[in-house]
Order: sequence, then C-alpha cells, then structure tokens
Amino acid sequence: MYTIKEVSDKMNVSEHTLRFWAKSGFFPFVKRDKNNIRKFSENDLDWVKIVKCLRSVGTENKSIKKYIDLCIIGDSTIPERYDIIHATKIKAEKQMQELQKQIDLLNFKEKFYQNLIENNLEDTWNPMNKMQLVTESV
Repeated sequence: MYTIKEVSDKMNVSEHTLRFWAKSGFFPFVKRDKNNIRKFSENDLDWVKIVKCLRSVGTENKSIKKYIDLCIIGDSTIPERYDIIHATKIKAEKQMQELQKQIDLLNFKEKFYQNLIENNLEDTWNPMNKMQLVTESV
C-alpha cells in the first residue's frame, strides 16, 4: 500500500493533483487507514496511470469520470470505453503531429543559430535587424 506522497513520487503527479483526482471520484477503491490517510494499492496505481494519461492529453474531468464509471459497471461498457480511448488516442496523435512541427522548427532555428555562431554572421532574419536596416536607409 502506498501513501499519497509515495504515489506522487512514483507516478510523477503532485500530491495536490492526486487529492483533487481522488475527490473527483477517479480512484473509486482507494482505502483509508485508521488515521483517515489514503492508501493506494497496486490496482489503484493502474487507475492513476489511466487518469494521468487521459489528463495529459487534455481530456475533461467529466469524461474521465464517465470512463471510470463505465469501468465499474463492467464489460457491457467495453464499446463505450473503446470509443473514449480511441478518441483520446486520435487527439494525442494530432498533438504529437503538432509538437513534431514545433520540434522541426526548433531544430531548424538551432542549426541556423549554430551557423551564425560558428561563422560569426549577423542574424538577417531577426526583425530588429531588419528594422535597423530600414531606419539606416531612410
């Protein structure tokens, strides 16, 4: 059994976030000890993993709660759970494609600046340098 602090360290999620998720009903089977401290089982960590995954892609809390409620209902809800997971995966793939575009641009700019540094060149793409050229020619 794990405390919130241990789960936080193990799963790289803040204690505050874990408490919020617990209050939101995302961990339906977490027990409390005699001092009312939450104790997470290995099975509860699986709930944390899926909640963290869904939240990291931007899934709304309402949708996460629906997914969890469907899990609790049982196998009759597998098609609905599939739809939620599939839609989330598509959203994540779109985010990944957008991030790849950002990485490609950053790679380009990194090489551009590296070339400027290595060859002691001026940055002709910097809008401030372009402004100076315009004001100097006026």
